[in-house]
Amino acid sequence: MCADLRALSEREVDCLKYIYKLHERGERVTTSAMRERLRLQRLSGQLSDAAVTQLFKALAERGYVDHRPYHGVVLTLMGERVAAELVRHHRLIELWLVREMGYSLDEVDAEAERLEHAISERLEERLDALLGYPTVDPHGDPIPSKTGEVSITALRRLSALSAGQCAVIRRVSDDDAAKLRYLAARELVPGARVCVLEREPFGGPIRLQIQTASGAREQAVGPELASEIQVTPEEL
Repeated sequence: MCADLRALSEREVDCLKYIYKLHERGERVTTSAMRERLRLQRLSGQLSDAAVTQLFKALAERGYVDHRPYHGVVLTLMGERVAAELVRHHRLIELWLVREMGYSLDEVDAEAERLEHAISERLEERLDALLGYPTVDPHGDPIPSKTGEVSITALRRLSALSAGQCAVIRRVSDDDAAKLRYLAARELVPGARVCVLEREPFGGPIRLQIQTASGAREQAVGPELASEIQVTPEEL
């Protein structure tokens, strides 16, 4: 574990982690966005905008973030290193919980939140080796390497596919446990192959054929949900 992880409070490290994740998704880091992220965590309680602003200020004074007016908060190189290590812990733990402990996709995020601050560098290395040096977690999110690098694969949103086009699901958001349970119950999870059978006009549902190890079946999904599922399209 790097010295910065030990020197910072859990809330401070969590803040860096969520800045990392918001940037990863192309979202701007604002006070309200961070307040909502931290509000959901077990140690954060109710935070005011002023408390989050003070948190940003404290991290900026120590060189972990740069607060740019009208552009939100961005990580410095030092802040990105710390955030990437915690994200690496989190995603390795998630994969271990799914593969080795039988957890479902909707359960692992909260469990990993409890464990990510506690694991040692030795345990991190053992987990990495046990899992075969993975590059993605069970939701399809990239796992940073020990040096903070990630392997990025170009993906498209399921909602962007045309009728008749097939793809393999690669990534789903881990933000909403109820939504993950819904997707898992319909086998719309990383590794599943889907084909768009029909797209209803005017923002109507998308009718899919889902092909998994258990067979093929049809399922309709709304365009909003389909936009949160990322896929690798097959060549037409």
